[in-house]
Amino acid sequence: MKLELNTPGLLFPAISFLLLPYTNRYLTLANLIRNLQRQWESERNQRHLDQIKVLRRRVLLIRWMTTFVVLAMLCNVICILTLFENWDTVARPLFILAMVSLVVSLSISLFEIQLSTEALNLQLGMIDEHER
Repeated sequence: MKLELNTPGLLFPAISFLLLPYTNRYLTLANLIRNLQRQWESERNQRHLDQIKVLRRRVLLIRWMTTFVVLAMLCNVICILTLFENWDTVARPLFILAMVSLVVSLSISLFEIQLSTEALNLQLGMIDEHER
């Protein structure tokens, strides 16, 4: 199968649409961490430490998600440039690398969503404790 110029071009919207929620997740986590720091300073609760551990892992995962989606974008751009020059032998591995990077990013995103659910369960546990 010959790699056409429009094939890697189709990845641009997908990659761009992924960068926006990844950035939003990062900004939301930054706000959560700042609020949690204030709560920790006033209450010093063990649950806060548990949440901090989860948030630390989530920040790390978001960094890797973003890294792989940016790598996908770079490979995609270089792939298009190589297709302009008719360097098909270089373009194909670049396109494959872009797709693999995108899959890795989405897989990490799935794991980060699971951690997010864990963090919400910790928060619900704190609410349950206050009700007792």
